[in-house]
Amino acid sequence: MRKSSVSQAFSIRNRIISYPAFTEAMARIERLHQRSLTTGHSGGLLITGLSGSGKSTVGNEYLSRFKTYESDDVTIMPVVKVDTPAGPTVKNLAEEILIGLKDPMAHVGTTEQKTQRIYHYLKLSKVELIIIDEFQHFIENAKRSETARVTDWLKNIINKSNIPVVLLGLPSSEYLLLLNPQLARRFSARYCLKPFTFYEIEDIQEFRSVLKIVEQSLPLPSVSLTEPGMSQRFHIATFGLIDFIGKIVDTAVVFATDEDAREIEMRHYAMAFMEEVWRDVPDKLNPFVPNAKLRVLNQPNEPFAVIGGEFGKGELYKAKDRRVVGK
Repeated sequence: MRKSSVSQAFSIRNRIISYPAFTEAMARIERLHQRSLTTGHSGGLLITGLSGSGKSTVGNEYLSRFKTYESDDVTIMPVVKVDTPAGPTVKNLAEEILIGLKDPMAHVGTTEQKTQRIYHYLKLSKVELIIIDEFQHFIENAKRSETARVTDWLKNIINKSNIPVVLLGLPSSEYLLLLNPQLARRFSARYCLKPFTFYEIEDIQEFRSVLKIVEQSLPLPSVSLTEPGMSQRFHIATFGLIDFIGKIVDTAVVFATDEDAREIEMRHYAMAFMEEVWRDVPDKLNPFVPNAKLRVLNQPNEPFAVIGGEFGKGELYKAKDRRVVGK
């Protein structure tokens, strides 16, 4: 393959990197699913995490394990995944669920008619599990009265269908459940996909194991990603979030191949950090610049200062500046 086409064919974000938190999240969904099939009782699971922590990847990967197929002119869908619309209402959420169920008339009818069709298609398509992503939209762009109405409707759908449901959302999703105690009881099982930490030797080794998988997947030789100093730079650059690792690596590959470079150098990662994470970063704070000051980038106007209120109402993420602990 010509180098000019390498960057087009390669994307680490298209690959599943298994690590303990990801594996545990998948296992929890599977247990919920299998328990329902075995006992006939539905349940709920809320999986939260920061943007870029891998929530949607977990949902998509679980969905991919259950293929949709045709049987006697009926579409069988063991697992259905739905994205919560921005500013959800009962009508547009019902519509999204019907789209997920492949109803050709998803946009037609009153709210009540759409609700009845949801029950019809859930049964017809033999749906065993529903995954609802972007659950935090329920409180981001809606009035509290509308939020209560939609969550009550969703609670009724869950109860009447007797199908287990997995909710995926930002940490602020926890606050939404406080507004509806009945829904909260349904989703008492919860799991948080936390960022990789860089505090203890075990934490560092886990993060480096992910970087090792990434490095082994690269289409070009690269400066070592698992070397102690470089792994610390990657942790600072990504806040320990798996999606940022993918963005920086993919873009570094593009820069290296565009230059027809023999290997991916640290400067390519520096350029990728500027492109994907912090466009106006000064050299002294770019983690991939050799003489940069290595610290957590959580000061005002830095990329990880306030992560969109994802730890509640704008709370600062309490990561601390740590030095490399182990080699």
